[in-house]
Amino acid sequence: MTVQTTHHGDVAVAYETFGPAGGEPLLLIMGLDYQMVWWPDGFCQALADRGFHVARFDNRDAGLSTHFTSPAKENPFRVLLRGSRRPAYGTADMVGDGVAVMDALGWESAHVFGASMGSALALSTAVLHPGRVRSVTAAMGGPLRGAAALRYLNFGFFLRAARIKHPATDEGAIRTLVDLARLLATPHHPFDEGWAREVAEISHARSPRDPGTTQRQTYALRAAGALTGRMRDIAVPTLVINGADDPLIRPGAAAALARLVPGARPVVYPGMGHLLQEHLWDTIADEVAAQASTTAGTRLTRRGA
Repeated sequence: MTVQTTHHGDVAVAYETFGPAGGEPLLLIMGLDYQMVWWPDGFCQALADRGFHVARFDNRDAGLSTHFTSPAKENPFRVLLRGSRRPAYGTADMVGDGVAVMDALGWESAHVFGASMGSALALSTAVLHPGRVRSVTAAMGGPLRGAAALRYLNFGFFLRAARIKHPATDEGAIRTLVDLARLLATPHHPFDEGWAREVAEISHARSPRDPGTTQRQTYALRAAGALTGRMRDIAVPTLVINGADDPLIRPGAAAALARLVPGARPVVYPGMGHLLQEHLWDTIADEVAAQASTTAGTRLTRRGA
């Protein structure tokens, strides 16, 4: 794949595509502080094999897209817990980056698939740009406002993640990413350490992880909660996917989030963590293709069809 760049105002947005240009357009939105390369190539190809023209991109402040800095003289703990008094960007800005990728590809509208934080951005895209979205798949996310936002978080994950300690070297940073991926995976299927190591190396070489990005994107994610009341206006097919083994988001988040969107369909997969592992690629790709077929002019291919 060749990485291309488009712009949303002053922000450069890096993206790449899979599948034929004439395919059904599908935009993939990655989660908090992760780069587009964490969408597995094999999963992207599985979607392309089903007739999608797939685009994945680096959210602002990650990977090869434009990076930001936090405002000076702000307490980092306050930023993480309450948000910044002077945020670098908000939800609408991050949503606009995805729309800019659609514009660059000549897509008047697209199916939108978001993972983790990307699920909130996918739903926010349908709220803020309803004419640009054909369907939504929200994976590994949950409600974002009030007590519900906390009810479905597994805070034990953060304690386990904090125990990951490696030297402040390139190798240490790569090992940290691999260990985080292992922590996010289901314990009931083999963890592909080779893939995680390869993607961690690519990710670190593209742009080393910046803790400030986590803070700034967390603020943008908190701002998405303000759109919760408007999710009842989403009128496109919506699929909400969560994993029974997700160590970060409790499985009940699927039904809770689906209740916010009229007609949304929640699915909880056994053997799924907070990571798109190979044993579920075909199953999820088939689900996304089946939903897209309800709005597409032609039936998309399903495995074995």
